[in-house]
Amino acid sequence: MKFVVDILHPAHVHFFRNFVSEMKTRGHQFLITARDKDCALELLEAYGISHVVISTQQRGLRGLTREFLERGWRFLRTVRAFRPDYLMGIMGPTIAVAGKLLPSKTIIFYDTEFARITNCFAYPLADYVCTPECYQGSAGAHQIRYPGYHELAYLHPNRFTANPAIRKEVGLKPGERLFLMRFVSWEASHDMGEQGLSHTNKLRLVKILSAYGRLIISSEAELPPELVPYHMPIPLHRVHHLMAQASLLVGESATMASECAVMGVPAVFISKTSRGYIDDQQARYGLVRHYTHEQQEAAVAAIEAMVDDPDLETRASLARQTLLAERIDVTAWMIDFFEKRP
Repeated sequence: MKFVVDILHPAHVHFFRNFVSEMKTRGHQFLITARDKDCALELLEAYGISHVVISTQQRGLRGLTREFLERGWRFLRTVRAFRPDYLMGIMGPTIAVAGKLLPSKTIIFYDTEFARITNCFAYPLADYVCTPECYQGSAGAHQIRYPGYHELAYLHPNRFTANPAIRKEVGLKPGERLFLMRFVSWEASHDMGEQGLSHTNKLRLVKILSAYGRLIISSEAELPPELVPYHMPIPLHRVHHLMAQASLLVGESATMASECAVMGVPAVFISKTSRGYIDDQQARYGLVRHYTHEQQEAAVAAIEAMVDDPDLETRASLARQTLLAERIDVTAWMIDFFEKRP
């Protein structure tokens, strides 16, 4: 079979990379199209994935609209000669349109309910929309649900083993606790109207977490001078090895909160809106706590209590065991979807 995989965001590289690698060993062919956003190209290069860049992220409604139109035209010109059987992507606005103009089937994988404009546009055009079981809402009669999370496509134990040597590499002392903070740029199309931590509360949390161990900050946006000393000191393609060593993640990224959850690291997610998978990981396993931007004071108080809890990490490890017993290797499910589904 011949696949086109469209990469719009760094997280999409992680989601598809094991699928691409394993399916290639089975004789299938791939064309990877990419968007120059944040570290997406850096990740593709780090994993040795050949790709064609067809757009660069624009900002604001006008910029995103112009990028979408130009990107769609370049996508068609790039993939038509490849004659793909399937167009695959997360979110999927570009492949949704192209799928109606090419003799290809379109498969969208998505887990973000409140991206309503994108979803209302892309879902009806797709042949299949694959979502986690915990997805809150319907994507139509062609929706297929699976018992997992996007992050289990690359962080399931079948796909990932953390290397504890990363602790020494970043200068962690034996027994020293590690805390992570993650800030986003709020420039994605589904981030319009979103809010996270205030600058004041970022500084408060830096002070709190630093008092209990080593703090490292990952940020899409440029950090203010007072936070630069905490900046992530390793290449981004190795960040999951570091995350697996953490005692707690605090941040504005739902993806990183979920990544920590499936690795047994408790996370506090602060954002105006939640996601079905965040709610599921909170209610079912207690591995994520979600607070809105209006609940920042409560979030700060909860974080202070969590870092002072001696049983925090033990409970999280046990919760992860339950999660893995109930959730699947998503990459294996994707391979079966294409090779065994009629």
